[in-house]
Amino acid sequence: MLKAATVQEIDSLMERFPTLLPLRDNLLRCIEELVETFTHGGKLLICGNGGSAADSLHITGELMKSFVKKRPISESVATCIREAYPDEAEYYISNLQGALPTISLVSEIALMTAYGNDNTADLVFAQQVFGYGKPGDALLAISTSGNSGNVLHAAKIARVLGVKVISMTGEGGGKLQSLSDVLLDVPCRITNQVQELHLPMYHTICLALETELFEE
Repeated sequence: MLKAATVQEIDSLMERFPTLLPLRDNLLRCIEELVETFTHGGKLLICGNGGSAADSLHITGELMKSFVKKRPISESVATCIREAYPDEAEYYISNLQGALPTISLVSEIALMTAYGNDNTADLVFAQQVFGYGKPGDALLAISTSGNSGNVLHAAKIARVLGVKVISMTGEGGGKLQSLSDVLLDVPCRITNQVQELHLPMYHTICLALETELFEE
């Protein structure tokens, strides 16, 4: 059961972007799936191309540190830091923040270029899913068309490994639709307009995760 504040965040998004109203239930389900992933020690992997690659980096930045709400480290960890490094403890404690383990698969340039050169470029995301992915993890596959080949391959390998697939696409979901546990297909097919709708949607997801996992 999600918190009332989380549902309010989703409803606020719907008020600001009424075109996203058909996605309300799937957005709530997406948040539930990610809360389960992080609560049980899993991680989120993200991939996409072009503007969607930038989005994957953006989302990683919002989840690996404080986004809107404060994320103080736990008192048990603070105690361990004080015992291990008393002179620096307060510096660490006052600056380190709670993090939701998230890996963008677009930033490993050496790995991707080596793998693409030595093997095949269309599996550069799939190779990383194969290396990182464990049952209980989640993959956020971003493709405005839903048909990006390297993203599709990543989703297929994720399913083999027991990694949940959440897809963020344009209308209809393309080929990603059949590979997705949760599909967030915004009602538009024009690439730049799809991306314009993806941003407020994933910002709301990040805020909802903070509400669920860091707010008393």
